[in-house]
Amino acid sequence: MKALKLLLLLPIIALLVGCGGGEKSASNATRFGTGGTGGMYYAYGTELAKMIDAEGKGHALDVKMTAGSAANLRLLREKFLDLAIVQSDTLSNAINGRGVFAAAGPGVGYAAVAGLYTEACQIVVSKNSGINNVSELVGKRVSVGERESGVLQNAEQILMAHGLTFEMIETIYMSFTDSATAMEKGQIDAFFITAGAPTKAIADLATKKEIKILSIDPDVQNNMMKLYKGYTRCTIPANTYTGQNEDVQTIGVKAVLVASTDLKDDEVTFLTEFIFKNADKLPHNTTNKLTVDYAIQDIPASFHAGAAKFYDMQGVKVNIYSGKSSESVKASQD
Repeated sequence: MKALKLLLLLPIIALLVGCGGGEKSASNATRFGTGGTGGMYYAYGTELAKMIDAEGKGHALDVKMTAGSAANLRLLREKFLDLAIVQSDTLSNAINGRGVFAAAGPGVGYAAVAGLYTEACQIVVSKNSGINNVSELVGKRVSVGERESGVLQNAEQILMAHGLTFEMIETIYMSFTDSATAMEKGQIDAFFITAGAPTKAIADLATKKEIKILSIDPDVQNNMMKLYKGYTRCTIPANTYTGQNEDVQTIGVKAVLVASTDLKDDEVTFLTEFIFKNADKLPHNTTNKLTVDYAIQDIPASFHAGAAKFYDMQGVKVNIYSGKSSESVKASQD
């Protein structure tokens, strides 16, 4: 029981330690939940914090490492975070109180700011593993992401779409960086990552070991998009990673910036405007460009009033968070 309590406290302990954003990571800085150091959430958060700090207008982000999307949404709800990046499919589950969020009920206390970029579901294996399809992972040692990560749900759903369950593989729960290290050492046969491509953990591994990323059959993609809200087709272009000579066809979800409704409207308006102004300088999936249309489409949550103010200045109306959970989000051009 003591071990379990310690495990549950680890994300909070990590948050209290934090990663900081330089000298301005004071108590009044906006606490920004990202993910592990090997993923794009963390790269995005740290770069955004540096850029905001360099502008010197009195704003600051205190970047926090977390287990990922599900943890971020829980920590937002529990007021340990002010801002976070999460997967759109995980956000949908939280808003509706489904899956791991069923016990907590429909999500309240946070609202959308913007869809940032598309995250690719990437299934990595050694090039000489003989594994060419997800269905061939039976009996293999597979890292399915950290507990409380969005990756974990994606891995389970992708496996199920291929007729597999966690019981049919040797399931291991590791971060992006730890998964890449374990593969380099030959300790695992495959790992799942959902992140914008290129993802640092995979890119670093590809320079040390020959790997390949499995494609998902178009029919399986179709079935998954029908069954689960939030998925979209996604292509990882050839040469995204060292030794990757062909396009990889997979599925993806949208990375969504979410803010606590306690975060002041002016702060969220500033952040939204800053992100759009500097979108090309921030880490992102190079296959999509941040536009207002992209930022507001297919977002399974209402928007923060501060973000809505920015979109209103662009001639776009969005549903504003009213204090209730809602997945009905509409946008219209004025």
